[in-house]
Amino acid sequence: MNSPTLRKIRIFCAIVFVCGIAGMIITSIAGNNVGWVNTIGVTTAVTALVLVIATVSSTTNRIDVFDEADAERLERRIVRLIKSGTDETELREIVRDSRQIGRHP
Repeated sequence: MNSPTLRKIRIFCAIVFVCGIAGMIITSIAGNNVGWVNTIGVTTAVTALVLVIATVSSTTNRIDVFDEADAERLERRIVRLIKSGTDETELREIVRDSRQIGRHP
């Protein structure tokens, strides 16, 4: 998902990354003040965490484990219907057809 807000967050983080690297180099050369270098480094690291959290929270893809769990539940339901007397071939054709319909937008 590429919303305008996520795009702005990514641009902001990129700017902070570039400025943070430049800031760490400049402060280490001009006086070697460890406090300033660490502060800029921590700020850059926090920005990286913000970028990771924003990206992860905007992702809508499901984890494969959930798809496997859904498939197992579906298979259990199919087995129950087959045991109750439903024609297995016809039932599996219905499931295949429904999957094909679900794939088309």
